[in-house]
Amino acid sequence: MSTQIIITILILLLLFLLFASGLEIGFSMLLAGFLGYAFLTNFTAALNLVALDVFRVFSSYGYLVIPLFVLMGQIGASAGMARSLYNFAYKLIGHIPGGLAIGTVVAASAFKAICGSSVATAATFAAVAVPEMDRYDYDRRISTGTVATVGTLGVILPPSVVLIIYGILTETSIGKLFLAGILPGILVAFSFVITIYGWSKVNPNLAPRAQRSTWRERITSSLPMIWIIGIFVVVVGGLMIGIFVPTEAGSVGAFAVFFLVALKKELTFKGLVESISSTLGIAGMMLILLAGATVLGHFFAVTRMPFIMADWLSALSVHRLIIMMFIIVVFLIGGSVIEDLAFTVLAVPIFFPLTLKLGFDPLWFGVIVCITNMIGIIIPPMAMNVFVVSGITHVSIGTVYKGCYPYIVGLGICLLIILLFPEISLWLPNLLMK
Repeated sequence: MSTQIIITILILLLLFLLFASGLEIGFSMLLAGFLGYAFLTNFTAALNLVALDVFRVFSSYGYLVIPLFVLMGQIGASAGMARSLYNFAYKLIGHIPGGLAIGTVVAASAFKAICGSSVATAATFAAVAVPEMDRYDYDRRISTGTVATVGTLGVILPPSVVLIIYGILTETSIGKLFLAGILPGILVAFSFVITIYGWSKVNPNLAPRAQRSTWRERITSSLPMIWIIGIFVVVVGGLMIGIFVPTEAGSVGAFAVFFLVALKKELTFKGLVESISSTLGIAGMMLILLAGATVLGHFFAVTRMPFIMADWLSALSVHRLIIMMFIIVVFLIGGSVIEDLAFTVLAVPIFFPLTLKLGFDPLWFGVIVCITNMIGIIIPPMAMNVFVVSGITHVSIGTVYKGCYPYIVGLGICLLIILLFPEISLWLPNLLMK
């Protein structure tokens, strides 16, 4: 075994030891990458590497896309846009079996047009949807499990922060990635609807029907949906036809949401301050993750281990889908013990060269990464959405987990469909952005 392989294994062991110690994941990757690079080169070169990488990440114009899209979602959440969307979905389909839960899926899917954060969506709808479902005597398993699960739609539906990070790491068009996530995201949302409807039909006591609303009430409550669709078309459409680069699209989206809620007088000064504060915290965390991943990536580049592994695995006499299934399992296991976005930042630079070597499309692989993230967000032990919903609703974590499990089946089926039929994710980018 060569010295580089031994050093790589030792650095990876150190990395997971740092994770287990509780050190922030971005700093853990930075420290492990620094020590590995210093061992292979010298201490001064490693110090220069850290300084340059951290400076480049925090001064990069392209990375402004992260706080801008996060701010877009935070303003929308603080202004109560999710509540308006939920009200529309409730009036539209609240009277069918599981209607309030299905309405949560519809409202969350629409809310994704302005909010790319899974945790923010789960937190918002935990405060909006669960009390309404409580009012109609919904079982806490279906109410909290639905909210925790639909929050994962933020991982794949644009403007997804995970897709933005993936695009930055792999130098893939963020506009094409957004388009690639739309049809798979709709497929996943549809699987959630089927799960709720079937669950409610089997046991009607879990989700009693709400009152039927008049068509006038439905039409009156639909205005927020029209505004959201308009903003989505401007932002994603502008990206698609080349009017905006991603950073400009983020700034236009953030301004449009701010202008809308200011015009409707739905955002208080306190809410604006909280939105900016939350955005700074989330964006700072993500930039630290990217800085740590950049340093660690340079260590891997010196060892050439991702490319050595890609050559070795691609030379195996097995079908490439078998290798892809192995990668998916690694992502699922890693995402269940490490925060999913952090594991994505860690694992994508390692496995991306292999996917290219095997001939997989980078847009399709980005969608696969997103769906594995969605599963990881609701399976133990690192189920962030479950913890958030439990904390807000004061429902036990075990109850929320029980409500999430039925949806995992649908997510697994969707993952298999996208795996076997990549055209589902590639059709829109190929059609609209050749």
